[in-house]
Amino acid sequence: MKKLFLGAAIAMSSLTFAQQFGAKAGLNVSSTSKDANLEDQKAKVGFHAGVFANIPLAASFSVQPEVLYSQYGNKTVDQYSTTIAGVTTGYKDTYTTSLDYVTVPVMFQYKPIPALYLEAGPEFGFLVSAKNKGEEVKTLNNASTTTSFNNDIKKNLNTFNAGLGIGAGYYFTENIGVSARYVAGLTDVVKDNNGDAIKNNVFQAGINFKF
Repeated sequence: MKKLFLGAAIAMSSLTFAQQFGAKAGLNVSSTSKDANLEDQKAKVGFHAGVFANIPLAASFSVQPEVLYSQYGNKTVDQYSTTIAGVTTGYKDTYTTSLDYVTVPVMFQYKPIPALYLEAGPEFGFLVSAKNKGEEVKTLNNASTTTSFNNDIKKNLNTFNAGLGIGAGYYFTENIGVSARYVAGLTDVVKDNNGDAIKNNVFQAGINFKF
């Protein structure tokens, strides 16, 4: 029994000392699930950056918790009109929704070969900033006026965000590698939403550096 406990202690100790820390940064291509009330939605380009710890669980398995600053959102074109006393006014809003989160992915990784890993796991996000920035074109009697806007929309959104990530990575050396990951949203972005749930989705590609 003593040998068993001693062996377990040695194994846990070796895993503790084998863990590696690192930093990563890269590109985000993000979107939100389609809102039926909006005419056109496109992907938005942003970035992610942060730190991670890679903790071995077995010879080919590890868990990698991360803390990242990650930019989500989309680009939108919204067209609509109003009619008052028989006079119709048309509106066209073109804007970028910028949703900045501190995210905590927890990826479970499998290495089919030492340099290559496959991963999957949950991501938890905490909203830091949320803004709509763009312009509105108002058309009345064939005359148009353009107004720029930059609105803070954080109070309308849920602070907590959750997603499920799946991806892969490859290390060219012991310290430098590349990674790609897709995170599908699981929770509604909009607070007190009475329509279809609007969820964050993002594709990430970047560079990893282990210390």
